[in-house]
Amino acid sequence: MDLGLKDRVYIVTGATRGLGLAAARELVADGAKVIITGRGADAAAATAASLGPGAVGVAADNADPAVADRLITTARDHFGGFDGILISVGGPPAGPTADITDAQWQTAFESVFLGAVRLARTAASELSPGGVIGFVLSGSVHEPIPGLTISNGLRPGLAGFAKSLSVELGPRGVRVVGLLPSRIDTDRVRELDGLSGDADAARERNCATIPLRRYGTPEEFGKAATFLLSPAASYLTGLMLPVDGGALHGF
Repeated sequence: MDLGLKDRVYIVTGATRGLGLAAARELVADGAKVIITGRGADAAAATAASLGPGAVGVAADNADPAVADRLITTARDHFGGFDGILISVGGPPAGPTADITDAQWQTAFESVFLGAVRLARTAASELSPGGVIGFVLSGSVHEPIPGLTISNGLRPGLAGFAKSLSVELGPRGVRVVGLLPSRIDTDRVRELDGLSGDADAARERNCATIPLRRYGTPEEFGKAATFLLSPAASYLTGLMLPVDGGALHGF
């Protein structure tokens, strides 16, 4: 199936590792050009180099109010266009409510929530019909995850914002989509499993609750993201796609 990605230009934030990197890799493999971001210039440059000439790395912090304009300008300068953005950020600190400080809430809000809103708002003003804004969220949008209080608080709000934005941008032909990963086999998920004191046992317990009885791979997530961002998904907007092996209990 031709997804129609050849020479389309995307920005993927938080793409030096994990789910952002998985999405960027699949986009490039299908012919798209990508601007990838990470907090460190060296890591962003090295990751882009590993993806080949279709990728450029930029040091950027989603919480920086100036970053959205800079990334869009970079996309146009390097690749001559701007067709969409996938907004991905690292997971906020884990822990129960009583252990999380105001400073941790504020930092997470600036990066995970407000930074994503700014990126999407700026992208919306610059995209033409056929453009797309994607959010990497979490299964916590539907079901709170024990021990991830900050994520449980912020991700559902972003899903609501994304849905509202999809209604506003639909008449312009610009789509807004979200992905809800659950247990994807990334460093972040392995770290969370390790917090239990026995990572292998935690993984076994979690797999038992997933109908497919295994964790997803980053490649599987990347392919799902690539499809949603592509012109092949041109009639899909305002949806939140679980990428979770069937773990979500609702439908």
